[in-house]
Amino acid sequence: MNTRFNEIFSMSVLRAVCGFVFCLSWLVPCSAAEPQHRHASTVNRLLKKYCLDCHDVATADGEREFETFSLPLKSEQQLITADGVIDQVTLRKMPPEESVQPTDEERLALIGALRDSIQEARSQFESTGSRTIMRRLSNREYENTLATLFDRRVDTLGLTADFPKEETSQHMDNIGESLVTSGFLLDQYFQAASRLVEARLGKPEMKPKSWHFKDNFKQYEELSGAHRSVFKYRYLCLYEQPNTDTRQGGYGHIEDFLDGVPVSGLYDIQVQAQALHRDTHYDPKIFRIDFSEPFQLAVVTGDVKKGHIHYPQAIEPILASTVVPDDKPEWLKFRVWLEAGQTPRFIFPNGPYESRASVITLNKRYKDEFKNPETGVRRSALLREGELPHIRISEIKINGPLPEPGGSKEELAVFGKEGFQEAHALDQLYRFAKMAYRRPLNESDQQRIKTLYEKRLSEQAPPRQAALDTVKLILCSPSFLYLSEITPEEELELHPYDLASRLSYALWTAPPDAELFAAAASGQLKNKEELQKQIRRLLKDPRSDEFVNGFLDSWLNLRAMGDQPPPRRAAWEYYAKNLPESMKQEARLFFRSLLDENGSVEKFLDADYTFVDKKLAHLYQLPEKDKMRLKDGFQRVSLSGTKHRGGLLGMAGVLTVSANGVDTSPVTRGVYVLENLLGSPPPPPPDEVPAIEADVSGATTIRERLLKHSQDQTCYVCHRNIDPHGHALESFDPIGRWREKYPHPRGKGSGPKVDPTGKLPSGESFKDFESFKQVLLENRLDKFTHCLIEKLLTYSTGRQMERSDQYEIEDILKRVKAEDYGLETIVIEVMTSRIFRSR
Repeated sequence: MNTRFNEIFSMSVLRAVCGFVFCLSWLVPCSAAEPQHRHASTVNRLLKKYCLDCHDVATADGEREFETFSLPLKSEQQLITADGVIDQVTLRKMPPEESVQPTDEERLALIGALRDSIQEARSQFESTGSRTIMRRLSNREYENTLATLFDRRVDTLGLTADFPKEETSQHMDNIGESLVTSGFLLDQYFQAASRLVEARLGKPEMKPKSWHFKDNFKQYEELSGAHRSVFKYRYLCLYEQPNTDTRQGGYGHIEDFLDGVPVSGLYDIQVQAQALHRDTHYDPKIFRIDFSEPFQLAVVTGDVKKGHIHYPQAIEPILASTVVPDDKPEWLKFRVWLEAGQTPRFIFPNGPYESRASVITLNKRYKDEFKNPETGVRRSALLREGELPHIRISEIKINGPLPEPGGSKEELAVFGKEGFQEAHALDQLYRFAKMAYRRPLNESDQQRIKTLYEKRLSEQAPPRQAALDTVKLILCSPSFLYLSEITPEEELELHPYDLASRLSYALWTAPPDAELFAAAASGQLKNKEELQKQIRRLLKDPRSDEFVNGFLDSWLNLRAMGDQPPPRRAAWEYYAKNLPESMKQEARLFFRSLLDENGSVEKFLDADYTFVDKKLAHLYQLPEKDKMRLKDGFQRVSLSGTKHRGGLLGMAGVLTVSANGVDTSPVTRGVYVLENLLGSPPPPPPDEVPAIEADVSGATTIRERLLKHSQDQTCYVCHRNIDPHGHALESFDPIGRWREKYPHPRGKGSGPKVDPTGKLPSGESFKDFESFKQVLLENRLDKFTHCLIEKLLTYSTGRQMERSDQYEIEDILKRVKAEDYGLETIVIEVMTSRIFRSR
């Protein structure tokens, strides 16, 4: 691609984007006499009584002046002032000690009035007029759209790896106001489109080639010396799982294939491998793995230009995996997709945890078994004489790129079965653009495509290259990057093509398929019966797993899993067993089961079953832990014999993301419950309130420290609502393991006993986790369902719900109650609602 084309292309994209940006204005009618705000008299009276002596217009002590302050709040500066007053009054910094002090009742009245006013003002300032603003695809939607459009995974390219980190809004990653577009991001879109098109469609023709490797399996750092002296680099060995701190034997690469494959494509990989010493006589606790399970071998990508080949890299999706035999070396076969320059690397997903630590222990504990014992992390004696568990690879064969009969998937997606046809190039490009834009093309669309294609031809570009350059333009067009509504601004109800895209992105995170597109083209999609039919069809399709995954990541904030991981020493199984993925999958399967069965959402608050694999069965100490195998995957299990699980709040994933990794806090988990499950987030604490200090002596519990913190009435008014919702969850540690006592801060035995009792502000008491769930089920089911409806509307429309939306949410809730709170019923009601069908 030449420099001139880069300039033309970039200008075309920028013109298109600039031409697509618009502003919305609202005309606000004036009223002759504005009624007094409901809190105005309270705030004015208290500020005059306690503040104006020092903070009137004339004095303005500390550059703060309250004489002109009034409600309602009409500017961001007034909002900041109100926030400041709340901070000072809550912390009792104002009025000064020598001044007359307000009573606790007066403090609470002032704080409550200002908090209500701030919430009202923020709702007004942030309002979109109950409309979804034009929004771009999130990174998740962008990659999934490309994968759908080209019918091939694109995660091997890491297209969004260098994109700016996306902001979320209340954990949602698809809210229009948060999805900011910058000049840097536009350049990244251009680079991503160029990489994708050139790697997949612009690659040179190449006949399959074969490579065979059976020596020089060099491994680095601590492994190198032992492998040179014992094996002469004859074997490629894997000693540990890839997600450890030590990184010694977690990745096996091919030293003579560091340049990787020459072109992107499908490659057959054959590996002669054997699992050694799974029957080792060494203490299995040293390795922290289950030796009853066969060893697993998986293939991931590697690129020497992207980081150390011996260490984890940003782009390394698992391409294939299998079980390794114990008895003798066998040839294992994989067919994988590799991008140009990528080399296959081999990992041991269920391997020992931290090889370095196990080697040190073995050398010390079993030194008498070796002729020439070693100390520390040296491996020679262990490899020569010992029984160190590992996977040994002796030969590797690679063949490719493999031909795809009928043409590659990318070729079929862009040019169809006939392939590129110069005589019909524009028609082919128009057809592809229609799929990419998710709507019929207008004259302006066609003209833009035609102009760039002909421009490239005039610059002597070969016709096919001119077409590929035009495909890049299409992939950088606002009509592709944005969920652009063609519904006229003055109309409220979405036109069929816009409605089809909103529905398909809500349920599939992908463009409409042919049937949904046809329903939009016929206009039938605007009929409620047809819309319901399409919703049910999309939900039954496996692609709706994208909805389940994306919504749970947002609603329950499962996306944050791993942001604050626990210490490796305190929770090694979290890493050794890759528990985060199992934790997420439990919630996904539970949600899916309710969706498929139209089960009542009361099961989210308490249920007598859940879904676990062998790893979670062990974490939960369920009877199934002794019967399940890894190959069994996830199974539905009964919880009738335990009071420790059941519902979302008994799931390790929810309990992990509502902790901070190191410890737990009733405040953090209480806020999580109020925010994500009950839809009533508490106001933020004053900026200057200090964190509650840990008791390193282990003499007090978090409950005792919170009680002391909440003795001040201005703190108590919030904590009495927050803390009880968290106290019930203190029976779970930071990764969701059940506990009766807290750990001792210094690791010396057990700490204080956990007290899970509590009383909600509304008067209901509970004695433990189980009775707390019953309180929620009996008294908060409607509140929970209202919150779930609101979260589903937010996720599916791409905007936060506003006060004007609450009336329809209440109507949906009434209809849902009449249908026994069924989850499928809720989804259908949400996606046939006026809110969902409106701009």
